[in-house]
Amino acid sequence: MLSVELHTHSELSHDGRDPVDLLLEQAAAVGLDAIAVTDHDEIDASLEAVRKAPEYGLVGIPGIEITSRAGHVLGLGIEEAIPPGLSFGETLDRIHEQGGIAIVPHPYQESRSGVMANITPEALATADAIEVYNSRLLTGRGNRQARTFATEYDLPMTAGSDAHISEMVGQAVTLIDTDERDVDAILDAVAAGRTEVAGKRTPWRISFRQAAGGAKRRVKSRLRELF
Repeated sequence: MLSVELHTHSELSHDGRDPVDLLLEQAAAVGLDAIAVTDHDEIDASLEAVRKAPEYGLVGIPGIEITSRAGHVLGLGIEEAIPPGLSFGETLDRIHEQGGIAIVPHPYQESRSGVMANITPEALATADAIEVYNSRLLTGRGNRQARTFATEYDLPMTAGSDAHISEMVGQAVTLIDTDERDVDAILDAVAAGRTEVAGKRTPWRISFRQAAGGAKRRVKSRLRELF
């Protein structure tokens, strides 16, 4: 079994803080086998992580968190950014055209662009996997709903820390049943449902610090645009 982090953000995300090297250092320090950097509508840092991951003894999985019209979708195993603003179905099609897999993160958290506020269960069931444990959910209700849905529709389940600062990398991981340490083997195992989820909730003080830091960075970015 490989221990894999499938949902992290670097400083390239509008609400991220840290460079790729800090994410990789943390992933190696907590004993992960692989990591995907999945910035919001940006892919350059993820590709950088893929190049650098072997230096840290890790497999780097290319990916991106796409803002579809319905909400957020993780595209893993792709190397070209998919534009935001497409429909949920077209977003999944674009991911598949590149040979990637589509995982829907925090689908029941409307305040964080969860898709279930805007699509039917039948549409959600067309995803390749559902993130059923996101360590940044405060009450756990959204995680329980996601797990219930994935169980009902017999969909593969994943977990992710949704880390926006390096300290939180590895807070929630997907345990993947494969002995092959390469991207294709990992993603094939996810799509086949050979996964287990493990993790713990991000401490509230850390979630608050992540959110506050993200808001501050967004304000600074907006001011730079204006002046």
